Amino acid sequence: MVTDPFGKSCGLKVPRLAADIVTISHDFDEADNSSAVKGITENEPFIINGPGEYEIKNVFVYGIFSHTNNQNDKDQKKNLIYRLEIDGISLGHLGGLDHVLANGEIEKLEGVDILMIPVGGTYTINGKQATEIISQLEPRIVIPMAYNIPGLKLKHKIDEVKVFCKEFGACPREEINKFKVTKKDLPQENLEVIILQP
Repeated sequence: MVTDPFGKSCGLKVPRLAADIVTISHDFDEADNSSAVKGITENEPFIINGPGEYEIKNVFVYGIFSHTNNQNDKDQKKNLIYRLEIDGISLGHLGGLDHVLANGEIEKLEGVDILMIPVGGTYTINGKQATEIISQLEPRIVIPMAYNIPGLKLKHKIDEVKVFCKEFGACPREEINKFKVTKKDLPQENLEVIILQP
């Protein structure tokens, strides 16, 4: 599965990707970058870019429409939050969320094991808002996303991940380039933050 593939206009090198499923949560940059993702087999990947319930190859995907408050980008139209159920693990992907979660959104994400959450501000929630959402959902693992990295070109500046880490108060010292987890590996008591290398 690939979530939110990006286009060349953001200034970053687009990796070669292959997947059975592609989810698109928002349209900040290019309307649809899913064409950058090839299918694992000869079939094209299944694209999910709308709310609803989907089951593809034993993966359950729940797309939840989320309103947006962002005033910086007048072309922004939507954001979708995804809850993914894979191999007994529940993952929440907040896409380009730009507001603190409403009660209905919190209910649909309760019990997620892994939370992928934007932290860069400007286009999305910032580190302080992300910290509030994390305390509401209480996931076991948090993976920050949508923050400033070298080479990123956006119309408006966003924060680096260290701003979130300072607000949250607990981040690893090192970034990792790959993260693999099974249900039995999930932390049982302490929340763990994983910073992935770009």
